[in-house]
Amino acid sequence: MEKLIGKYCKFVTKEPGDERVSVVTGILEDVDYKDGFVVVDSDQGLGCLSINTLVAIKPGNRRRLAKKKIKHNDEADVGIGTLIVFIAMVLVAAVAASVIMQTAESLQQRAYAVGKQTIRDVSSGLRIIGVTGYTDRNKTKLEYLAIAISTRAGSYDIDLNKTLMYLQLNNFTVLSLNPHCKAETVGVGGIFHTLNLSMLNSTNYGVISIHDADRSIYNNNGLGVSDQAMIIVNLTAVLTETQGLKPGEILESKIVPEVGVSGIFVVNTPSAFKYRVVEV
Repeated sequence: MEKLIGKYCKFVTKEPGDERVSVVTGILEDVDYKDGFVVVDSDQGLGCLSINTLVAIKPGNRRRLAKKKIKHNDEADVGIGTLIVFIAMVLVAAVAASVIMQTAESLQQRAYAVGKQTIRDVSSGLRIIGVTGYTDRNKTKLEYLAIAISTRAGSYDIDLNKTLMYLQLNNFTVLSLNPHCKAETVGVGGIFHTLNLSMLNSTNYGVISIHDADRSIYNNNGLGVSDQAMIIVNLTAVLTETQGLKPGEILESKIVPEVGVSGIFVVNTPSAFKYRVVEV
């Protein structure tokens, strides 16, 4: 068998007890008589065959096994392209997610601001406690109005500097606060003798603090939660045609703060004035 070493052969083997033979083809690499086996390099790889199982060895025409060719795989190029597309999709998704998050955050902040403003508009506002009129000496017309106001329950503070009064009879008049016509307390002569009424004209009204523990009304014109004030209106200046409100007339009015619910009231004068101070 030494002559066959290095040659391509066909090895016929038969295991004891087997009826059929097996055929192995390959190159005879070595013969070990001491251990009783031959080394064969076949298509399945390098292996050993027992000499005792060899029935026959037939040399073949091939000298050596052909080396396995490396198969060129072009699928890697496609994989790189797919990876590039995948990375681009991830980047696009990241940018889209960032835009969505920024939009959602902007919407959340806007919704919070709108909700806060809505709550403030609904919960805040002015409450009309009562309206009192003051007639001339002959009790023929109302010359002045005193409107007692306070904030609604749960309201924010109201800035009287930005609070307007609307009066509607034959004309439509808008009044704002005269910051120089106000008093910290009611004078000895009463509500209608506390302020300098000559300072009130057809475009402004005065204010008197009724309950102002922190002096916010007098110092800053701010109507707090527990504060009460009296607004004084000069009807002789507002109602230029009649210079006052006659018996049986109806004056529609409302006080509109900067934020919150307006205080609406209607002055319905009686058919005759019994006293100079009239509840209307």
